[in-house]
Amino acid sequence: MAPHTSHKLIPSVMVVDDDAFSRDVLQEMLAAQGILDVQTADNGRSALRVLEAMATPPDLLICDVFMPDMDGIEFMSELAQRQYRGDVVLVTGVDVETLSLAREIAAGQGLRLLGSFTKPLHREVLAQLLATR
Repeated sequence: MAPHTSHKLIPSVMVVDDDAFSRDVLQEMLAAQGILDVQTADNGRSALRVLEAMATPPDLLICDVFMPDMDGIEFMSELAQRQYRGDVVLVTGVDVETLSLAREIAAGQGLRLLGSFTKPLHREVLAQLLATR
């Protein structure tokens, strides 16, 4: 079987989620797709610190909507202010209405939203997102 080539399109990813298990699973799924440059953060505030330390911003951000300290919606506002030009995927373990609201806010702020999904983000969905990017 030929190796997946999406890592050329998306060399770096940041996963922002307060749930360590979710971060680990996503990191493993990304590695299975050939993406090894993965940064993680447990909320929006720590993600901003990681972003500031990076030489170049990640090509893709996978962000939970509900997190303590700074949630995904607040984080999206910060990304928009910083003119983040990568793609964004929103995920939530909570309800679809809030996910819909977060999607509208992200799009309204000019962010490039690839999609929004309830947790867990399935392997096939992730592969499809990476392929369409």
